[in-house]
Amino acid sequence: WPAYYDSGVPDDRMPCHNQQVNTVSSGQEHPMKQVRFATSSSSNVSVPAVLSNSEPSDDNIQPVSLEDVGPQLKLLPLNDQIRELQTIIRDKTTSRGDFVFCADRLIRLVVEEGLNQLPYSECTVTTPTGYKYEGVKFERGNCGVSIMRSGEAMEQGLRDCCRSIRIGKILIQSDEETQKAKVYYAKFPPDVYRRKVLLMYPILSTGNTVIEAVRVLIEHRVQPKHIILLSLFSTPHGAKSIIQEFPDITILTTEVHPVAPTHFGQRYFGTD
Repeated sequence: WPAYYDSGVPDDRMPCHNQQVNTVSSGQEHPMKQVRFATSSSSNVSVPAVLSNSEPSDDNIQPVSLEDVGPQLKLLPLNDQIRELQTIIRDKTTSRGDFVFCADRLIRLVVEEGLNQLPYSECTVTTPTGYKYEGVKFERGNCGVSIMRSGEAMEQGLRDCCRSIRIGKILIQSDEETQKAKVYYAKFPPDVYRRKVLLMYPILSTGNTVIEAVRVLIEHRVQPKHIILLSLFSTPHGAKSIIQEFPDITILTTEVHPVAPTHFGQRYFGTD
């Protein structure tokens, strides 16, 4: 498998340009920007808990409040566009072409919101008409890490937004004897510990794979508070397990539901 790489496009204006974080020496920390929840805490809307079997049932679903999971779990604001994409991806009659198209659209929305969580600073630019414009620019020194193989489906969406960002890879599979998650391959930029990490894994089911991946990043001196996990779908159990293990991590997803579309990787890469 290839190691991390970048496209080599020189552009100092890019928010994810291949540079080191410029706040390491000063110790300055940037507060994480908040994403609006799809459900309001005042509306007492809850999401179903994990079921004991593979299919949902109105009789045994127990509501779990998003507040029970923690503020580290952030949902994209729900709208009809996102809901339709979720529906098409879950529909077993969806063709592979439509599946990939809708998955890529949903990935792009998650990536864009993930970039919105990165630190920024204020700046002033001059417009073509000579006026001064007060704006912001993202700090340099970010990278992506995909958990192979399904996480690789999100790499192009990140590159579409950040042309020269470096992307590391982690391969984790279940051991045939112990059934526990085992790391078979890991490659990161050498200064990954200086960077904000966008960890990509589309489906959070049990959370075990992500937990193992975060442990590997910690072994490379990455702080959990500098990790933003980008996913498309999550179960309450998966999100809660990750946050209980790493309370400082941030999880960004579009939906929390007891039944995750675990066929995602097979459908996306055409191996089903």
